[in-house]
Amino acid sequence: MNILAVTACPAGVAHTYMAKKGLEKAAKKMGHKIKVETQGSMGIENEIKATDLEKADLVIWAIDTKIEKANRFDGKTIHEVPVAAAVKNAAKVIEDAIAKL
Repeated sequence: MNILAVTACPAGVAHTYMAKKGLEKAAKKMGHKIKVETQGSMGIENEIKATDLEKADLVIWAIDTKIEKANRFDGKTIHEVPVAAAVKNAAKVIEDAIAKL
């Protein structure tokens, strides 16, 4: 699967990046491709582009705050979870997102 994800917490520091790392590690272990955009104190990093969205099989939002440019994802099925879910068990987050398809 080709997975896109956005991680964002109110402070946009530690948990945002911990969720990113967890999702990337779990996706790789499960044999999926993933691109994770982070939004936080540094702004948007590793921004998801329209070309990424065209190829996406699913989208995961691990967020505890509103994200910037959310309208890019209009028309996509989004599996939204709290940041802590992706930090604690990213593989389950990915499995649950796949189950929504």
